[in-house]
Amino acid sequence: MQQNRKLVDIDPPEGKPHRFVFLLLHNFTMLSFASAIEPLRLANQAADQTLYEWVLAGEGGEEVLCSNNATFKLHLGLEEVRRDDIILVCGGIEIQQASTPAVLNWLRKQSRHGVVIGGLCTAAYTLARAGLLDSKRATIHWENQDSFAEEFDEVNLTKSVFVMDGKRYTTAGGTSSIDLMLKLIADHHNEDLANAVADQLIYSSIRTDQDTQRLSVPSRIGVRHPKLSTVIQLMEQNIEEPISPSTLAKDVGMSTRQLERLFRRYLNRSPKRYYMELRLQKARNLLMQTDMSVINVALACGFASPSHFSKCYRSHYNTTPYRERGSQSTRLSI
Repeated sequence: MQQNRKLVDIDPPEGKPHRFVFLLLHNFTMLSFASAIEPLRLANQAADQTLYEWVLAGEGGEEVLCSNNATFKLHLGLEEVRRDDIILVCGGIEIQQASTPAVLNWLRKQSRHGVVIGGLCTAAYTLARAGLLDSKRATIHWENQDSFAEEFDEVNLTKSVFVMDGKRYTTAGGTSSIDLMLKLIADHHNEDLANAVADQLIYSSIRTDQDTQRLSVPSRIGVRHPKLSTVIQLMEQNIEEPISPSTLAKDVGMSTRQLERLFRRYLNRSPKRYYMELRLQKARNLLMQTDMSVINVALACGFASPSHFSKCYRSHYNTTPYRERGSQSTRLSI
């Protein structure tokens, strides 16, 4: 059984311990929240002193439901917090509905008071809706990147695991909260403490804000071929204005026929088909996660006409874009 024991020598903090206010939105994601709060507990344990404190807040101030149906009791409602607190907004599914006017107004008020505010998981959406990420660098889970970029073009969206831009923090979701908290622990105290916490978590590969959240193209497709990887990256970066197979082939020093053979050999489909699947996947994300019209979704994914878009969509997903949109309420999910 694990015993509490001091692992790192830390000078007692000057003044009060750092306090985190976790704003738990309805249907927040457990993993991102747990990955943020546990490093704080372990930092206290490793230093054998109270370096960090935390409280749970939420609209109504009583309890909130997590996306896995667990219920959490809250310490605070949307009340005034200390100016030296750090607010971490915990998002999850149905983030649009969870970003209520009361929550947005509260965040704006705390921002005016100079409080540091972060968004975990899809909560970057909440911060952006509140106007707190304007002209800031930020990140959000890769599944929500397309819809976020369409709605918040004033935000400098990155694919980083986490981003710290002044008094604004964002994470990509999942275990990326651990990386953010380890960085904060190192900044507040020292690297030895952060490493001790990582060891307690059995977290052997600490990521920085320079690390991207998705696997590399070779890892994702299971193929290590530099020219194939380059072509796929070009496709992913040019969805709205697709590049012709002949141009893609020329860009990597191949003939169109060689490119066709390359895709057939490793991916069992033509370059044109693979490109179409990428565009349709983005279209589905936009239909599910935004209020964009079907026509605008089609244009954002490189389709010149709604009829052509609908035909391609039906062929791939066995339903029309309009039925897909009507099959569930618009939401951001993870």
